[in-house]
Amino acid sequence: MKIVLVNHYAGGPSFGMEFRPYYLAREWSKLGHDIIVIGASFSHLRSQQPTGKYNEIQVVDSVRYFWIKTNVYKGNGVGRILSFLLFVYGLFFKTSKEIRQFKPDVIIASSTYPLDVFPIKRLAKKCNSKFCFEVHDLWPLSPMELGGYSKNHPFIKLIQWAEDFGYKNADCVISMLPAALPYMKSRGLNPTKFHFIPNGIDIEEWKASEPIPEGHAKRLADIKKKYNYLIGYTGSHGIANSLYSFLKAGKHITTNTAIVLVGDGPEKDNLIKSVNIENIENVFFLPSVPKKCIPELLRSFDFLFIGLQNQPLFQYGISPNKLIDYMMAGKPILQAIKAGNNMVVEYKCGINVEPEDAISIAKGIDKLTLLPSEEKVEMGENGKKAALKHHSYKVLSVNFLNAITSKSTNNVNLDHVESSTL
Repeated sequence: MKIVLVNHYAGGPSFGMEFRPYYLAREWSKLGHDIIVIGASFSHLRSQQPTGKYNEIQVVDSVRYFWIKTNVYKGNGVGRILSFLLFVYGLFFKTSKEIRQFKPDVIIASSTYPLDVFPIKRLAKKCNSKFCFEVHDLWPLSPMELGGYSKNHPFIKLIQWAEDFGYKNADCVISMLPAALPYMKSRGLNPTKFHFIPNGIDIEEWKASEPIPEGHAKRLADIKKKYNYLIGYTGSHGIANSLYSFLKAGKHITTNTAIVLVGDGPEKDNLIKSVNIENIENVFFLPSVPKKCIPELLRSFDFLFIGLQNQPLFQYGISPNKLIDYMMAGKPILQAIKAGNNMVVEYKCGINVEPEDAISIAKGIDKLTLLPSEEKVEMGENGKKAALKHHSYKVLSVNFLNAITSKSTNNVNLDHVESSTL
């Protein structure tokens, strides 16, 4: 099968986030399929931007990329919206020749925002190929509920038109949000086209993990000398991650437990100020680590925390990469999220508490520390088994292909993979 995957933010090992297009393309290539990933020349998610010529195919990390020239921007203002429009323009006018010569069997619209559905539907029609719409987040609901935009804002109206167009015209819709079908039906989707394919992990990366930096190892060792337990958070320090309540929980923990946050982000400085102002002594901040060190870093903690704001948007479900990494680490998870699905409860790999509630989070931390050792081990093992069985990209890539060809997406897993090899 020949596949074109279009994702504005497409990344890979040489670039950084977003990794999903790379993992899918690599796995499909291993299965004998022919793949081209189309991405923008600039993304705020990447640590490195692609170099070389644009509007032609380059091979990077064994995956073929086609980069569309866009602007450099910061934040979520006019510059980012311009980037959307330049990317869509490039899809209309810069890719047609190459993609028509490639003769794809399917073209996948996979950008977070849905504006790419218009040129991709046009390309699919010209190439006589299927049109697949992959939904990461519900736009325009996300900017409306999280960003405060009015439904009457011209940009929101444009996004709504694009979303509805995608649902009504796609041959299949891949959702990373398991409970989104009722909403999508309300916007015109035929429910027989709906398929849930969550986020995942790369097993080979976990096998090839590297030690954490020496400075991190020393700092964690010093913290462990003073505290019996460490509960960790890794990743972006942003508003959506609901970290203020996590930090404030440190004042209410009754067991000898330290809270450790590893990473960076727009709220980090404010979080540090908050801890200093409130004089919370059992909270520690460490810099981010390279992606290859994440497995060993996660294994350094006794428990792991994930939280999100208490937003109605999450009623449609969530599939955070962070949670799947936590599961693979084999550690009990404390989740402070209210959503339409609950993998922590479903997989019995931790406990769930009220979001944005410092007292509830503190009680959850105390509950985890006081569990019998064998119960903690069982929680960790449950998470790892579930990650291997349901969230490996070896599994997800096949399920994705089955969705495109209208086959069952529930019959593939990795039962043969031994957890002990990781």
